[in-house]
Amino acid sequence: MLRMRSSHVATVLSVVSIGSCAAFAPPSMPLGGLPGSSRSRPAASQPLAMAGLPFGFSLRLPELFKKGESMSTGVKYPLIGDESIMSKKAHGTTETPVQEKLKWNCDRETADRICCFNRHFAEYAGYWQTTSYLKEVDKEKPTTYYDSVTGKPLFIAPVGRTFEEFVAESKSHGWPSFRDDEVVWENMRCLSNGEAVSVDGTHLGHNIPDRKGNRYCINLVSVAGNPK
Repeated sequence: MLRMRSSHVATVLSVVSIGSCAAFAPPSMPLGGLPGSSRSRPAASQPLAMAGLPFGFSLRLPELFKKGESMSTGVKYPLIGDESIMSKKAHGTTETPVQEKLKWNCDRETADRICCFNRHFAEYAGYWQTTSYLKEVDKEKPTTYYDSVTGKPLFIAPVGRTFEEFVAESKSHGWPSFRDDEVVWENMRCLSNGEAVSVDGTHLGHNIPDRKGNRYCINLVSVAGNPK
């Protein structure tokens, strides 16, 4: 039986009470240990058990938490995409595999599974800190994060906060965490259940709002691409 990440038990217990959507990989799962090998991939619509919840159990974000308003544009966020974005394509939910060489020494096999053949699982909490990201990322200027499949820009961060604040929040949560004004909305959408995806079908992570607003918790392997 799959177990929820221990670092998120308290978080999920709190968000379940308000109807939030969150699904997490088991803490014992090794890097690249998603169900299914290159020969046997999990179906994108395959239901997963979460912390003892029955298969097929669905959690949805209420309107109050699903949409926030950007102070800089006045636009309601997140922008909601249709489920058809994640329809079956030539390579899972995308047309092509992830790029051959990803930034920050991110594992390509893990990236391909998470980005293209997955709707629920994530890299393990803190994985991004085990890569060369913190050594190589620009700490003085905002960094553009590109789709690991298409090379399109998805996030630019930090915006409206310092790099130290961005890293502190990401460390606290366990995954790189972006805010509304740091999203390149031309290329990113959220589905009605909170799943964050690229417009080309790349699974990115989930929107898990907190008291500050929308917080897009993103797998580093999903945004370690190179621009095209």
